[in-house]
Amino acid sequence: MRRALIPLGAAVLLCAGCSGGAADEAKRPAKASASASAPAVDHGAAVRAAVAATTRSSARIDETIEMGDGTTTYTLTVKGDFDWAGGKGRLRTGLHQGPASAAGTGPQMEQIFTGGTVYVGGFADQQGTWGSVRRDEAEAQNLLRAPVNDPAHVLEQVSRMREAKKAGEEQVGGRPAVRYRGRLDDETITLRMSERGRAKLARARQALGDLVVWADAWVDREGRVVRTRLSWPLGAGGTTATMNLTGFGKPVQVTAPAPGKVTPMPAADGPMLG
Repeated sequence: MRRALIPLGAAVLLCAGCSGGAADEAKRPAKASASASAPAVDHGAAVRAAVAATTRSSARIDETIEMGDGTTTYTLTVKGDFDWAGGKGRLRTGLHQGPASAAGTGPQMEQIFTGGTVYVGGFADQQGTWGSVRRDEAEAQNLLRAPVNDPAHVLEQVSRMREAKKAGEEQVGGRPAVRYRGRLDDETITLRMSERGRAKLARARQALGDLVVWADAWVDREGRVVRTRLSWPLGAGGTTATMNLTGFGKPVQVTAPAPGKVTPMPAADGPMLG
């Protein structure tokens, strides 16, 4: 699956004005000077602590990734249960053309994480056979995609957001959560990305300049991440990946496929694998 890169058609110029006159400033010079020199508060530590708390447990995963070029949109869904502490989980991934709200079906795939291996199967035409790849060797091929849809990779990228700021309190799943927002630097954007993926990003930078990628994390009152969002806005297109986490602490049971049904894969590739 390939999507076109569309240059932005216009630049936005932001102008800021000042209020108050010279007399007002003269009355409180010390306060004005202190305000100008006060550094912005970086809430990155709070985000990292929430990610650490989340990865000590398990959760239900419900992720939606929308990728578009302004004309056509593709939506990938990733749902299942994942135990970060135990290094295991089972996910079901689907791909279809159109926004997340659009009806329709597309190819479906299952993934089993266990023992440092990711098993890929569940396709109707595979007759119960599976492919396998080492989890720590899988690479991402595209922007804002995790290798083999690994939820741990998503949280790792979110934990590295820069200049994290509080963006207010919102309801997530009917419960209050604090939203933090920051940006991802180039090192985080390309974390565990293949050379082919890096080459695609290099071409995008040549056409568009710097890639601005936003990261959001919603943290509940227990200090856990309950939602993440990575977004690369590109005019009417771009990519947005939103992951919701629920059902914390529930046991996750998985069973690896029988060895006779498994064929090692040279790499994890394809639009459904990252």
